Amino acid sequence: MKLFRALGRGGSFLGSTVPAAFLAVLVLVALFAPWVAPMDPLAQGPDKLVGPGAHHLLGTDQFGRDILSRLLYGARADLIVSVGATAVAAVLGTTFGLVGGFFRGFIGGLSMRATEVVLAFPPIVLALLVVALFGPGTATLIITMGILFTPTFARVTYGQVLSVRQQDFVTASRMLGAGPGWLLFRVVLPNVLGPILVQTSLTLAATMLLESGLSYLGVGVVPPTPSWGSMIAEAQNLALSNPGFLIISCGIVVVTVLAFSILGDSLDRRFDPRRRNRPAGATTAANDLRTVGGAA
Repeated sequence: MKLFRALGRGGSFLGSTVPAAFLAVLVLVALFAPWVAPMDPLAQGPDKLVGPGAHHLLGTDQFGRDILSRLLYGARADLIVSVGATAVAAVLGTTFGLVGGFFRGFIGGLSMRATEVVLAFPPIVLALLVVALFGPGTATLIITMGILFTPTFARVTYGQVLSVRQQDFVTASRMLGAGPGWLLFRVVLPNVLGPILVQTSLTLAATMLLESGLSYLGVGVVPPTPSWGSMIAEAQNLALSNPGFLIISCGIVVVTVLAFSILGDSLDRRFDPRRRNRPAGATTAANDLRTVGGAA
């Protein structure tokens, strides 16, 4: 844990530049996968379970398909689902949070209660239920996971709006005749974007992990489209004969989720004045002082 906190320290090279650079390369590779991938990810060949070599840089799977090509195309499928679901959750959740925090009363309570209904269901169970009813597919995953993560954005936005709505510049804009729409999206929203961006990075990590889990179970991205979760499921059956396949498939998911998480923590330190410039161990030291004071 101390290592992850050190890597995520705002302003540090490892905490911001390295994760951002890795994710930028991943996005570019996913966008240009047809030109970057050395082979067709669906093409089968006679060279089955071949180790890394000049012709297959990461080897082949049990059907003779190139693992590197499938990883690159799998990045495209996973990022489409992850980014799409996060966008849906951000738009819906931010809207509910803005309305609930700004108007409060009956309208605010209704908007927040609507999002809290989703929290009554475990995410993985609700996702499996929806996929079972409507069938697996990219669109189903995006909509389902977008709804699942809407309450998180709503709560983050709601808490920020409650503090911002009391500020003098909001009162001044209201006295100058600004309408509710202008106040919400031109005055309040720009001042709560920081925590929303942090939540966006963390949600990208969560949706990536959830999509990989659903694809691993066979209810995610529909085959033969490559996805990292389905590759892990395939590699699991070959763990003894080709352990490198399993390590590579799991490793890319772990590194990507970790990059999103570290970037989110770095953004949190950058936007949160209470964490900005806080030295490592400050929280622990403060807790120790309060403990000693209480004992005294």
